[in-house]
Amino acid sequence: MAINPCTPGALQRVFEADIPTPDSFPNPILQVLQIKSLAAQPGAPERYRVVFSDTQNFIQSMLATQATAHVLDGSIGKGCFVQLTNYQANKVKDKKILIVIGLEVLTQYGKQEKIGEPVSLEASQRPQTLDRARVAQNEKASATSFYGNRPAPAPAEQRGVPARQAPPTTTALPSVPSTTRPNIYPIESLSPYQNRWTIRARVTYKSPIRLWQNSNRDGRLFNVTLIDESGEIRATGFNDQVDSFYEVLHEGQIYYISNCKVNFAKKQFSNINNDYELAFERNTEIEKCNDSDDGLPKARFNFVQFSELEGIQNDGIIDVIGVIKEVGEVAGLQSKSTNKSYTKRDVTLVDKSGYSVRITTWGKTAEDWETQPDEIVAFKGVKVSEYGGRTLSMLHSSTMSVSPDIDESHALRGWYDGQGHGETFQSYYSSSSAVRTNDPYKTLSQIRDENLGMGEEADIFTTKATIVYIKNENFSYPACLTPKCNKKVIEISEGQWKCEKCDVTHPKPQHRYIMTISCSDAFGLAWLSCFDDVGTMIMGMTADELFELDQSGGPAFADAFSQANCKAYVFRCRAKTDVYQDQQRVRYQVLNAAPVNYALEAHKLISQIKLYS
Repeated sequence: MAINPCTPGALQRVFEADIPTPDSFPNPILQVLQIKSLAAQPGAPERYRVVFSDTQNFIQSMLATQATAHVLDGSIGKGCFVQLTNYQANKVKDKKILIVIGLEVLTQYGKQEKIGEPVSLEASQRPQTLDRARVAQNEKASATSFYGNRPAPAPAEQRGVPARQAPPTTTALPSVPSTTRPNIYPIESLSPYQNRWTIRARVTYKSPIRLWQNSNRDGRLFNVTLIDESGEIRATGFNDQVDSFYEVLHEGQIYYISNCKVNFAKKQFSNINNDYELAFERNTEIEKCNDSDDGLPKARFNFVQFSELEGIQNDGIIDVIGVIKEVGEVAGLQSKSTNKSYTKRDVTLVDKSGYSVRITTWGKTAEDWETQPDEIVAFKGVKVSEYGGRTLSMLHSSTMSVSPDIDESHALRGWYDGQGHGETFQSYYSSSSAVRTNDPYKTLSQIRDENLGMGEEADIFTTKATIVYIKNENFSYPACLTPKCNKKVIEISEGQWKCEKCDVTHPKPQHRYIMTISCSDAFGLAWLSCFDDVGTMIMGMTADELFELDQSGGPAFADAFSQANCKAYVFRCRAKTDVYQDQQRVRYQVLNAAPVNYALEAHKLISQIKLYS
């Protein structure tokens, strides 16, 4: 015998409460009678309307975007049972509707045929003068039509005329706590098709006042981002509303807001995940809320890890969080199209994915930058671009939070303090000399089997290999001290080293690496040539320091090579044919290298394993 887990009468009790919230009747269990997809704007997330039954009544319900995952993964279906964990009961155009923000699917009860003969909740709560039996019969849950759609009216002589309630009058919102304020709507439920609503939301961002101009007129505007438990929305004030509301609204504060116009969102000007946006009007009412926060969120992020930037389309708008690794100097530039001057500052961030990325800040944000390296910063609504490789850029609407009090920030701090500060990170560069571990690796046997370097042009490849031997003779040469020269100098007398190119004599040279290393992987062996930067990284010291060890004659010189041996690296190499002692050969020159990031490599292996399933 099938079990009926539903909570009879739950819907009526929820809507009869003075303040219809989960605290009024916590966690009712309901049966799903019907699911319907709602038309959405192009590019917007799909929305769903669900009919729930408590076996006595049924009601139409709107699923918030955070609850639609249950529909998309197929866990919610007709006849299944759910337990509501977060919801709000509201009226939209005098029609009762339940906004479901969170729920749990009770799979242990399976899917059953409709239990009982539930009738519309609205029909069951109409005045006693109405013929309840006739209403129940007409509005009983039907399997052939979407629940809640009323049937065609009966002829006038066959139906009773119910007493109509006077519509509620619109009055100024009193300055009272939110616990006694009626019709507080979640932001998620707002649409252009309803009115007489009030939201209680926090301002998470307020833009500066900006000027706008078109062919007909000009004016001023500002916008704010509002957030509550269900979602966030952008609101804009123009001209007179700038004077009325700009000084009223402050970031971090909570307000009651009503009588705004709800428009379809202009996605080109907004990074908010909402199909709609608000416009302040002459009769808009904004009142500061003096209540406690009640857990109202301070920000809403959808973070993208730096390792995933390669898959983000150019000009995409994303949220990121990272640790500051380097802060550049303020620089000025001039627009070629408008001749306007701008100031910018580049900041390098790293995260747990093993990548670093450069983000550009502009204007006053760049000029007033005070955040130091090793601090955590979250950016909301930054643009992805391909300028100089995969980079990020702040927009007018972007926001920045230093050390935000969120779980992602705390986890990032623990990782960086524990191990991240000592790791080497991969960068996004367009240069062929940069290590790009997202590029497919070539094995050492493949570079020979595919005849890399045998053509007229050099071939660039990336490989992961372990150093098995480093030649300790002729590992460096004496170089010119002139910046960017690096040519070999000749000792003409004691304390006199001459550069033929610069025609300059130096008291001593700067030694630079010209190392040759033997590397191995599971499939082959290859000799690679390295220059100074790579040699310094491999040996852990400069060529001058290693030269001094060699001159000292002690065991430290041999120990330095032993410690550098048997370590794995990702090498970015160039293969090119040259001639040596009348012999044609392919030379593999290391352009750049980085130690193997085992956490990153593990993620890559997991992704490859998933391809087989």
